[in-house]
Amino acid sequence: MPVVVVESPAKAKTINKYLGKDYTVLASYGHVRDLPPKDGSVLPDQSFEMKWEIGVDSRKHVKAIADALKDDNALILATDPDREGEAISWHLEEALRKRKAIKKDTPVSRVVFNAITKSAVTEAMQNPRDVDVDLVEAYLARRALDYLVGFNLSPVLWRKLPGARSAGRVQSVCLRLIVEREMEIEAFNAQEYWSVKAVLSTPRGQDFEARLTMLAGDKLDKMSITNETQAELAVQAIQSRDLTVNSVEAKPAARNPSPPFMTSTLQQEASRKFGFGARQTMSTAQRLYEAGHITYMRTDGIDMAPEAVHAARDAIKDRYGAEYVPSSPRMYKNKAKNAQEAHECIRPTDMTKSADKLRISEPDQRKLYDLIWKRTLASQMEAARLERTTVDVGSADGQVGLRATGQVVLFDGFMRVYEEGRDDQVIDDDDKRLPAINQGEPAAKQSVTPEQHFTQPPPRYTEATLVKRMEELGIGRPSTYASIVTTIQDREYVRKDKNRLFPEDKGRIVTIFLLNFFRKYVGYEFTANLEGELDDITAGEREWKDVLGRFWRDFKAQIDDTTELRITEVLDKLDAALAPQLYPPREDGSDPRVCPKCGVGQLHLKTSRTGGFIGCGNYPECNYTRPIAGEGADDAGDVILGTDAGDDILLRSGRFGPYVQRGEATPENKKPKRSSLPQTRHGGWDKEATTLPLAVQLLSLPRNVGEHPEGGRISANLGRFGPYIMHKLPEAEKPTYVNLKQWTEMFEIGMNHAVELLAEKRANPGRRGGAAAAKPLHELGEHPQRGGPVNVMDGRYGPYVKWEKVNATITKGVEPADVTMEMALELIAEREAKGGKKRATKKKSA
Repeated sequence: MPVVVVESPAKAKTINKYLGKDYTVLASYGHVRDLPPKDGSVLPDQSFEMKWEIGVDSRKHVKAIADALKDDNALILATDPDREGEAISWHLEEALRKRKAIKKDTPVSRVVFNAITKSAVTEAMQNPRDVDVDLVEAYLARRALDYLVGFNLSPVLWRKLPGARSAGRVQSVCLRLIVEREMEIEAFNAQEYWSVKAVLSTPRGQDFEARLTMLAGDKLDKMSITNETQAELAVQAIQSRDLTVNSVEAKPAARNPSPPFMTSTLQQEASRKFGFGARQTMSTAQRLYEAGHITYMRTDGIDMAPEAVHAARDAIKDRYGAEYVPSSPRMYKNKAKNAQEAHECIRPTDMTKSADKLRISEPDQRKLYDLIWKRTLASQMEAARLERTTVDVGSADGQVGLRATGQVVLFDGFMRVYEEGRDDQVIDDDDKRLPAINQGEPAAKQSVTPEQHFTQPPPRYTEATLVKRMEELGIGRPSTYASIVTTIQDREYVRKDKNRLFPEDKGRIVTIFLLNFFRKYVGYEFTANLEGELDDITAGEREWKDVLGRFWRDFKAQIDDTTELRITEVLDKLDAALAPQLYPPREDGSDPRVCPKCGVGQLHLKTSRTGGFIGCGNYPECNYTRPIAGEGADDAGDVILGTDAGDDILLRSGRFGPYVQRGEATPENKKPKRSSLPQTRHGGWDKEATTLPLAVQLLSLPRNVGEHPEGGRISANLGRFGPYIMHKLPEAEKPTYVNLKQWTEMFEIGMNHAVELLAEKRANPGRRGGAAAAKPLHELGEHPQRGGPVNVMDGRYGPYVKWEKVNATITKGVEPADVTMEMALELIAEREAKGGKKRATKKKSA
């Protein structure tokens, strides 16, 4: 029996169902080898030799495959049909040859299928091929580039910018997009403008709305009316004149469906409609693919196989009727530059099966499958037929003109099934329905209303619009979008709030540094051109080592030049380059560089482990600081909540988040008492919800719980990692700390409970948080393939899946109660594939 190797156990289970007992199907659990995370893994001076290492957890999987080959002397590599899948097959073959598990007479073949269905798998088995060398070399080039950038640029950041975590070839360019958008927003000056609308009535008593488009015989544009006085004059001009319908023009129009999904558009639409992050979308799609429900989900192709097109047309006819099927199939041109990596679109494997028929139990999978199914059917449906009507109303003297627009849907076509979402929804007057209006009839005025507006800054990116922008610029590829967007959030360079991406100060300062010292390597055009060269390697049009050589020569010289710089030189240069953004003119005309607190020191850019900030040069006499976003970002947070015991209780924003403070700093009291707000995961509240009683309660900390029976005081307090109790035995060198779950426990915990928790922590000193073994939030059952309980746990950094020694972080946005066994197995496999047994702690890496 041949040994068939795929990436995941879920995929192995589905394929085994189709192949039957004549094959042994095993999982590699992702990449079996990777570059060790240390210097010397890629050697530019030795023709870019790369030193690969089998991960600790991957060794048992490689051994299992090698053992199977002892009895079944034939290997079929059936990993995913893209560059990463090709690389996994190559790695596996290389690793097995080194183990001598593959003998001279062992036939090795590579098969690919775009969908895990019986017909697709059977056809693939009948058409084996060798591992594609061009795809492998494209992978090697990308992996080497990412390593060389990460392991050479990141140490420069660590030395020059304390608190910086890492830099990456594409991740840093992505971060630049977000930071520059934020700077656009901060520099934006809103302009006032007004619009005037009138509710008019036909002789039959039906109302419709029209907007002013002409005044004093001149055509108006959006910004023509700039203030309230002009708007009131326009209102009077309308009210003082009789209006007549000058023209009614109805034009037929058609609206065509969107093409079927590719990776980027699926991520965008799932974000718009469900709020899914890119990583959540791809993880959910992966499970749908491995279950055989959809075609491969990492693709930049929008074409559809002919048999799928015909199946879609048949399904449309059966479900909606022949009138919804166009006379000829819709053909969508593939935009992918590189045909070898352009697979078919993302579509259902069976067009007749809706989400209800498949009975998908996992909510995210059901929603995403429904989206893919509807989009695919809609892409092959008849266009929607509309009638767009424009009504022009004016005065007899030609001084005033108004326009009403609307549309009527004559035939819904594809809109019966699906309409694409919009990133930033706006009200479209064209979508309104108009009553019957005839040319030449009077239009009676019911009301005339002026409305004030202000121009808006460009919106912050969502994950969807960020992926869209990266795609437009040619940055990144389908397989990388999700990991890039996730990485910059995991590095705490960017935070996601209400689905919008905000740069943290740490992210700003890294971007500023790179723009000033490595501008070429965070350039949009340079990055896109390099992606193009990597695509040429895939197509066999370039030598991968030539591409690496040209890049490394210039990049190494830039690294060497920057390494010699002192931190003060770096900060001085950044401070000077960014002066217009960091120190904008003040309303009173005073010097924006003078400290607003002491009036003596000069403001200067500084760094800390949390990122960049502006501080007074007169430190330590003056401790004024503010975020690099500007004085407003800090001042907006200064609120006097009230007074207590004669002191003002202040609510402020600092570099570490919001905090409360008792009184102002004075020469006699240089360090007034402060307390951070408890985090929401500890039952805390937002800054806006802070009240005087809550602030006073926090400022009363630390709380004396009482005297321990063995001596020493037990106290409760709020620390960097949340609420805790602390006690030091008289003979002990260090105190014992026990984390508490909720902030209220600091004020409620009694002596008996505190002594018990401290005793349990001392009995189990290695256990985080203190006390007895943590109870699972959600028990999923036994691991179906390898045994052992699989549970959802609550950890210091959020919920995670635990199986034996493997701890896998749960995707952000996924509720612990929604995690299924299938999801858990996927997370465990991903964690094992990365070579780690412990939960991913946030440490410096490339």
